[in-house]
Amino acid sequence: MTGRYSGTHGLRILAITNQKGGVGKTTTAINLGTALAAVGENVLIIDLDPQGNASTGVGIAPEARHVTSYDVMTGQASLSAARLLTAVPGLSIVSANADLVGLESELMDDGAKPYRLRDAVTALIADQRARAGEQPFTYILIDCPPSLNLLTLNALVAANAVLVPVQCEFFALEGISQLKDSIDQIRSTLNPGLEIQGVVLTMHDARTAFSREVAENVREFFGPKVYDTMIPRNIKVAEAPSHGKPILLYDYECAGSQAYIRLATEIIERERQYKAA
Repeated sequence: MTGRYSGTHGLRILAITNQKGGVGKTTTAINLGTALAAVGENVLIIDLDPQGNASTGVGIAPEARHVTSYDVMTGQASLSAARLLTAVPGLSIVSANADLVGLESELMDDGAKPYRLRDAVTALIADQRARAGEQPFTYILIDCPPSLNLLTLNALVAANAVLVPVQCEFFALEGISQLKDSIDQIRSTLNPGLEIQGVVLTMHDARTAFSREVAENVREFFGPKVYDTMIPRNIKVAEAPSHGKPILLYDYECAGSQAYIRLATEIIERERQYKAA
């Protein structure tokens, strides 16, 4: 754990990112958050995507997003003030909307702009410590937009580690080396403790040789960083966000739900090994 977050009851901050769109970042954030909450973790999702799909996916309607991650990033609100409860016990979210689109130009002259989210998280930790009896967050999951912009930079500076969803398709490795270079650069300049927690293969179709080949290529590139669990291509996973529900609430028994539970178990086990090291 990086020094600035030491002594925080085991809080871990994971940025879920890949500059390629449609790889399952938001789906992973929602369903991993739900699975972690289901095993007793206290989880906060921070929606940093102007599309606000993570907010929609946990049932937060656009008209209910009165205080958003935009307000947090511009210093108008704290994470505590922006936090909304979801239908999942132990899972909260800071919602997002299109206001985030103009953030980069608004903060153009701010020399501390990469640290906005990190500072907000530090304030959240202090706020939770001050509230006796409140269960502190054990995980913060940051759902990043599909680009390496100021929002993603803030997520990577605030995070302890990065979780990279990679779709099992032809261009899967396109941009992955660029993301890895960006993570290395941020580690050397802005966040020395940043690491890749893991890589999750999404939309995997075990019936096709091609899907298996892509999975092998990703494993060759990232080695043991790739989780054993692969998220299958599953219609229920695709349907769930339109109902404002994580897949574990929409259809607990389906293959997608069971895969996210296994993924959460793997991540928790890696976290235990990391903390014990």
